[in-house]
Amino acid sequence: MDKYIQFSGLKFHYTVQGEGKPIILMHGWGCNLSTLASVEKVALESHKVYNVDFPGFGSSQEPDQVWGVEQYTQLIEAMTREEKIDNPILLGHSFGGRVGILYASRNKVDKLILVDAAGVKPRRSLKYYFKVYSYKLGKKLMPLIYGKAGAQARIEKMRAKRGSSDYNNASPMMRSILSKVVNEDLKHYMPQISAPTLLIWGENDTATPISDAKVMERLIPNAGLVSFPGCGHYSFLDNPIQFAAVLRSFLNS
Repeated sequence: MDKYIQFSGLKFHYTVQGEGKPIILMHGWGCNLSTLASVEKVALESHKVYNVDFPGFGSSQEPDQVWGVEQYTQLIEAMTREEKIDNPILLGHSFGGRVGILYASRNKVDKLILVDAAGVKPRRSLKYYFKVYSYKLGKKLMPLIYGKAGAQARIEKMRAKRGSSDYNNASPMMRSILSKVVNEDLKHYMPQISAPTLLIWGENDTATPISDAKVMERLIPNAGLVSFPGCGHYSFLDNPIQFAAVLRSFLNS
């Protein structure tokens, strides 16, 4: 069933299916609820599943202000109030894991599942800072050299070379939001999570490396890590059979 609620003036879309204890599925950046379809199928065997389209993705409206993890978390809190959900299970992939971490740090949660999740601010190399600051400098100088019209194409070319695919494929507003959320370090919230937490990771994940999972395992009091060799950032797609077995075991334990 498709459902919509209004939050902060935006239309927010999610689906509801199944019976049983509630589980909320939260996708990663640049994705939508269909990305977690295989996970949803497993969860539906035993649970009532809420699968969300985060604002800016799928059928949900794009924010008109620069949101951070806080605003996305407040949205999920509003949805749980609207649906009268108490003590949900949360599953977050990548960016969805950020929301899961913050939500679980301050709300009652039955279980938390973090799949190749973001939330640990990456260590940046000198090459990264050179790319970022040379781009910022170019944005300021090029209009002075080439004029506003002449500078625009050159700035876009520079951005395409320096930005990630997620950044380059986003709208201007979502680029600003992405820049904000990737620089939010959530490590200080992790010790406040009391729910049993399962970390599922691809050992070859380069977007959120397994070293992030080990940080989370250390900081979240009741956390355990399951990792899959040969899998990347989408471990649930790279190894669907083993992923499903691990998920079933944790959901029904």
